[in-house]
This record gives sequence, C-alpha cells and structure tokens, in this order.
Amino acid sequence: MKLTVSLQVTLDGVAQANGGNDPVLDPGFTRGGWAIAFGDAECGSYILETWRRPDAFLLGRKTFDLFATYWGARNDDGGFGEAISSRPKFVVSRTLTDPSWEHSTVISGDVADRIREIKARNEGELLLVGSVALAGWLLENELVDELNILQFPVIIGQGKSFLPREGRAFALELKDSRIFPSGIVALTYGVGGSPQFA
Repeated sequence: MKLTVSLQVTLDGVAQANGGNDPVLDPGFTRGGWAIAFGDAECGSYILETWRRPDAFLLGRKTFDLFATYWGARNDDGGFGEAISSRPKFVVSRTLTDPSWEHSTVISGDVADRIREIKARNEGELLLVGSVALAGWLLENELVDELNILQFPVIIGQGKSFLPREGRAFALELKDSRIFPSGIVALTYGVGGSPQFA
C-alpha cells in the first residue's frame, strides 16, 4: 500500500490552520484561514478527487477529532464527508481507545511498525490529510511514498512547517504538476533515496 501525504502549504512552508483560527488547536496562532480567500473551484475539485481516490485514510488525533465532528456529520454529502466517512480510517493516538466515527481503527504502541504492517498487507493507497506533525514524523521515519503538496501563493511569516529546518535528506521525483487559476500549484512527488550532493 502506497502512503501519500497530502497537505496544503503556504509559499513559506506553513501547513497550519489553513481553514481558520482555532484557539484550542493552535493557541496563539492568529494567521489561520489563509487558504479560504482563494476560493478556487478547480482546485476544490482536485482536492475532492484526492479524497475520493484512497482505499484508507491516516490521521493524527487532533485532525481525527476535528474531522469526526465536522465531516463525520456530513457522511452522506456526496463530497468530502462521504469520501472520508465511507473508508477505513487509521488514527494515531496514545489515548483514544474506542473511536465512534465509523470505520475507524486506533494505531498505538510502535506506530512505525504498525504502519509498515498496514502498508504490507493491503493494496492501494493510504492517504494522510492534515496532521502536520504526523506528516513530518512519517517522512523522517521513511514511511512516505508520495507527497501531494498544494502550494498557495501566500507568505504568512509564522506557523508550523510540515518540513523541519533540520533532518533527513530525501530525493524527490516530480510525478505530476498542475497550476490552478488562482495561482495554487499542485505538486506530486515520489519520495525515495538520497539526493546527490556535489
């Protein structure tokens, strides 16, 4: 099973709070909602198709709770709610034991080994959306096969970056790219190996 990380990021690499400010999830962060103003219908359709494509989803606990409340209540909307509610969801958590959202399974303990097991015994695609901290951890632990980055033409100057300032080096292979009318750029990269240094 291929593990794909799909994130929306600013030009300066921030992947935090694209949908709005949340003082509980992002205390002190006041530049949330940076993606909303773009309102790009073509890009919205692209994101929905990305959500309809995978065989299962992978989520961090905070994103899972947020999505369960919002998208779980829209499980027959013909869109994002239906796409994620109808598929298996794996949530990484040390504290959650009995998730109420349909088709949800908790991953705990040795998370890297559990994800390797899921990837080895299943076909298709496992998609991580949101969950910025988990996305970075997965990359550092060499569990990511593909990056699907939607880069928004905005610099916000603060916030959590998906990519650490220091860490492992990865070679990327551009598999697909698309530019939307609003200036949003979709970039899909295969992840593998180390880059060459002169």
